[in-house]
Amino acid sequence: MSSHTNLLSTVSFGEIESQNRVFMAPLTRSRSQQPGDVPWDLNAEYYRQRASSGLIITEATQISPQGKGYAFTPGIYTDEQIQGWKNVTDAVHEEGGKIFLQLWHVGRISHTDLQPDGATPVAPSAIRAESQTYTSKESGMVPVSEPRALDASELPGIVEQFRVGALNAKKAGFDGVEIHGANGYLLDQFTRDGSNQRTDSYGGSVANRIRLPLEVTRAVVEVFGAGRVGYRVSPLGLFNDINDSNPAETFGELATELGKLKLAYIHAVEAFAGMVRDDENERVHTVVRESFKNAGGGIYVGNGGLTPEDAEERISEGKTDAVAFGTLYIGNPDLPERIATDGPYNDADQSTFYGGDATGYTDYPAMETV
Repeated sequence: MSSHTNLLSTVSFGEIESQNRVFMAPLTRSRSQQPGDVPWDLNAEYYRQRASSGLIITEATQISPQGKGYAFTPGIYTDEQIQGWKNVTDAVHEEGGKIFLQLWHVGRISHTDLQPDGATPVAPSAIRAESQTYTSKESGMVPVSEPRALDASELPGIVEQFRVGALNAKKAGFDGVEIHGANGYLLDQFTRDGSNQRTDSYGGSVANRIRLPLEVTRAVVEVFGAGRVGYRVSPLGLFNDINDSNPAETFGELATELGKLKLAYIHAVEAFAGMVRDDENERVHTVVRESFKNAGGGIYVGNGGLTPEDAEERISEGKTDAVAFGTLYIGNPDLPERIATDGPYNDADQSTFYGGDATGYTDYPAMETV
């Protein structure tokens, strides 16, 4: 008998009823079919295997050619990509699962080799990130390119890319979408004062810096309805050379405004790449959680290095409503079933996380075959 009664209980958020609180975090695996960054049968099988999740949040998916920052990641802007994702959603739905697409624009975390016609990547300000990406199997990791600052006249076009991405996700049969506002990508770059040094109405004050993220969110809500839209943040994350001078204020205000829009959930990366869960971490994420909920938002989803035991404890203490698991979901396609029996758990092979074939992707055994 499992001791994870809270984690395995049902949860409602927005228009969604989930069979448990074990969510699958968005995980870049770089296995789309080439050319064209198209989801295919291998991806459909991978997600189908994980359909017992309360909610699958797909790998980050670029909303346009400009939004791409890594080789072999999938898109949602061509007919072939839409059909490829339709095969994925059909597979998940056949198994009774729920799946949201994560909408992604990388902003400055890209390289001219990945941009249409070798164009310069875009950002709120022309500040190159001390970060890396990969452009091909041969290149390995390379420094990202210097970006150019988006002109204010281009920002409605960015909003439109997200809106069309949401429309295409709807065509592909997704239950909803998650807007990627975390981990140093475009919307996070606008939100934080370390990367946004604009002097127009999209820079300076917190209200100005969150203007574009909120315009994007409203456009996506028009497509799906607020009850099928989530938003991901990483208030204390430093990944991709990102930082903010006052994360509690910045993300508290963003969470309040997202809550006013009645979003289904806010999804917070609470720990990432060595971040510790200390008092400051708890304080900032409490501000985000309470600001979102008090303003009328749905549930709070925590993420980052949690074991099932940690997750159960945090749910019971009211620190989160559901937990998105990443690494555990790579090696354990039937994670909720394993949690129900207190394991055993497969170890994930880090050498096969990115790129490649079925090895380290769809060949992890379900429990009955162990």
